Amino acid sequence: MSAVAGARFVVEADGAARGNPGPAGYGAVVKDAEGRVLAETAEAIGVATNNVAEYRGLIAGLRALLGLGAEGEPVEVRMDSRLVIEQMSGRWKVKHEGLRPLAAEAAGLARRFRVTWTWVPREQNGHADRLANEAVDAAERDERWAPSGGPRAEAAAPGAPPGPEAPQAPRAPAGPEPPSAAGVPTGPEAPPAPGAPPASEAPPAPGATAEPRDTGAAPAWETGPRAAAGDRAPRPVRTATSLLLIRHGETPFSVEKRFSGVGDPALTPNGVAQAEALARRLAGEQVDAIVSSPLKRARQTAEAIAARTGLTVEVEEDLRETDFGAWEGLTFAEVRQGWPDLLTAWLRDPEAAPPGGESFAATARRVERARRRIIEAHPGRRVAVVSHVTPIKLLVSAALNAPFDAIHRMHLDLACLSVIDHYADGPAVVRLLNDTGHLR
Repeated sequence: MSAVAGARFVVEADGAARGNPGPAGYGAVVKDAEGRVLAETAEAIGVATNNVAEYRGLIAGLRALLGLGAEGEPVEVRMDSRLVIEQMSGRWKVKHEGLRPLAAEAAGLARRFRVTWTWVPREQNGHADRLANEAVDAAERDERWAPSGGPRAEAAAPGAPPGPEAPQAPRAPAGPEPPSAAGVPTGPEAPPAPGAPPASEAPPAPGATAEPRDTGAAPAWETGPRAAAGDRAPRPVRTATSLLLIRHGETPFSVEKRFSGVGDPALTPNGVAQAEALARRLAGEQVDAIVSSPLKRARQTAEAIAARTGLTVEVEEDLRETDFGAWEGLTFAEVRQGWPDLLTAWLRDPEAAPPGGESFAATARRVERARRRIIEAHPGRRVAVVSHVTPIKLLVSAALNAPFDAIHRMHLDLACLSVIDHYADGPAVVRLLNDTGHLR
């Protein structure tokens, strides 16, 4: 089957779920206009639906095409999923909340090319279907998919830096975050200033008519290869260890904006609902392990994810929140009134500590130990790491090589998701920060 007129590349993508939902995987192949294979990619994604797997395949195929330096080129995308093709072309709405983050991510990638969307019968999508089933078969043997021959889009030459992430689809305008009270840090376990809007999920492409039922999904983050423009040979990409950094759900202290360190409040009913929403989001994703802070609010959030994924929760003591000592349970105003000079020093100096508490520098050292242990225990895997504001901010700052005061310039909502990919022979890459699409 030749490409549509003017298309320089063809992306064929598919997903397979044995049970819908059931063990699932995706496959995608990139070809030139004459049908020569330029790149292949496939991955098992755990238990998911067909729709999730199909969108994951589309996203992986577009990322593989980006890795060939084809940004801005005309491309034909072929899939045997009528639902995905019609939703991506804008003729059908993305009605299912769970699919919207995936559809938004795919649409953002598609905007980097000139795409023609083509539905094809299943028998004309055999290459991508074969790759998807190979990935599921490999997972059943407790193996990772590897190509039987030819190029693979996901392998990278050792030492080659990972490609920058394709920009996400534009988010619905939420406005800037209003400033907090003068000097209020965002390091301690406290929610944003009143009125701070959460990041919003990109709206679906405008559509018209009803479509077949779409089933729940969770967003995907793929590792994309990168090559110079005009380089048609795919470059192998290293396998990352992905840390899915999760802040726990709401507690009474977060409602009242109080310092919440190693004290052990449980989740509020709203916090439990937030944890359940996050768990539903991750249920369609590949999650290979769950590691949690020992504190109750994190454990409850982690257990909700475990119930949906069938995994057990590993406890990592060094993922606990900073010990705020005498400031535990107080508001910022109360701390400022009682310890004005020490509070000023604490905001400026990572070695300063609250009375009877722990400095940010000490927290950073133990969080780094935890990070190393997690990566050593789960190399090349996707690990849900449930923790707190300060440890997550420290991990993001370290990945960005940012200075200490960067932790006061980040905002993390309750039950948010951030993602960092760690490469054994290269830098860490922040893939996502403070995503709360599952809460809407």
